[in-house]
Amino acid sequence: MTALTGRQARRRYLVLHGLRWLPIGFLIPVLTLLLLERGLTLPEIGLVAAAQGLVVLALELPTGGLADALGRKPVLVAAGLINLGSLILFVVADSVVLFFLTFVLMGIFRALDSGPLESWYVDAALAADPDAPIERGLSGGGVVLGICLGAGALASGGLVALGPVGPVSALTLPVVVAIAFEIVALIALLLLLVEVRPTGGVGTLRGSLRAVPGVIGGAFGLLRRSRIVLALVAVELFWGFGMVTFEVLFPVRLAEVLGNPERAAALLGPTASAAWLASAGGAAAIAYASRWLGVPLSAALLRILQGATVVGMALLAGPAGIIAAYLFCYAVHGASNPMHMGLLHRQVDGPYRNSVVSLNSMVAQPAGALGGVLLTALAGATTVSTAMLVGAVVLAAAAPLYLPAWWAARRPSGASPTDRPDLVRQRGATQDRPLESGSPSLG
Repeated sequence: MTALTGRQARRRYLVLHGLRWLPIGFLIPVLTLLLLERGLTLPEIGLVAAAQGLVVLALELPTGGLADALGRKPVLVAAGLINLGSLILFVVADSVVLFFLTFVLMGIFRALDSGPLESWYVDAALAADPDAPIERGLSGGGVVLGICLGAGALASGGLVALGPVGPVSALTLPVVVAIAFEIVALIALLLLLVEVRPTGGVGTLRGSLRAVPGVIGGAFGLLRRSRIVLALVAVELFWGFGMVTFEVLFPVRLAEVLGNPERAAALLGPTASAAWLASAGGAAAIAYASRWLGVPLSAALLRILQGATVVGMALLAGPAGIIAAYLFCYAVHGASNPMHMGLLHRQVDGPYRNSVVSLNSMVAQPAGALGGVLLTALAGATTVSTAMLVGAVVLAAAAPLYLPAWWAARRPSGASPTDRPDLVRQRGATQDRPLESGSPSLG
């Protein structure tokens, strides 16, 4: 099979990335409010949402290793099917137990989905051109993500405003539409993601499963050897915890200010749409701004700025003020991710790439679960604003963890011997297996 060019890989990545996030856009404005409508309290929402983070914690590394060993495409297809099942269950769930099962399925989906598509793009782009500017594709992914989430959120708000359709409530209708788009995303994945890997049926599958522990061990070995990778992964502890402020608490804060949950739900559609468009703008702008500041310094400053935007959401009195702070928060959010992931990808090579990305995501998910439990409990015991202020401090506290990457970039060689990816790969070959071998061929 003919290998893809770097441009072909980037285009397919952007299409598939957009379709992966479009269904999520329909859920963003209604998720928390729908759970409240079905009778859950804020602490119960925090607990059922924590199930997702705990499942990711248990499965993130095995599924990341499986994607590296077996191939990205089969893992992504399995993830899509499980997400489809979780959305169907979400439509009919009406109790804490059923919502708990829904979030367990979402956790399995997130564990399987975490990294394979991005890793496929980076490997394909570097295979076509070892000096390919992967940050450009990753920033483009942020732009597409923002546009698709914004479009989905805007459409979701419109569906809520239309009111119930037959037995389907206004807040449930966007979930039904999300199911249809998830089916479209699965079909596109089967058609567009081209991956060459060994074939051999059950024997190949068994061999891939046996290779998973070695791949995971290699990823942990890189984490031990590189203080840059260790610091970057640690950033996710703070980021995952703090994101609860604008993903879970903001809708409650807006409903609190407006005094009407349904009015808040209708307003959240266009607000979330504008937020994700702001995210797309942030992702596009940072690709140029980071040329002057440098990637590590840009990433650190963005963490501090994001904490400041959450303070605005917590303290500003009127809906216009907190919505403006929310929009700025998402612009920073969109700019932060390509900077962080670009730094991470530069530290790791092909066969362990998805496992290291999974490590990065693994710590974010349980941190988010912990944040969901603690911050929602704090909001119930005190005020939503108090909980958001705590989350803002945690978000900003991650900034110093980018210093190792900044120090390495300032050295004449660009990196210390323990942090240069090429030397890390050579060391890894003596402890685990050569990092250059065993990766799936990409076509």
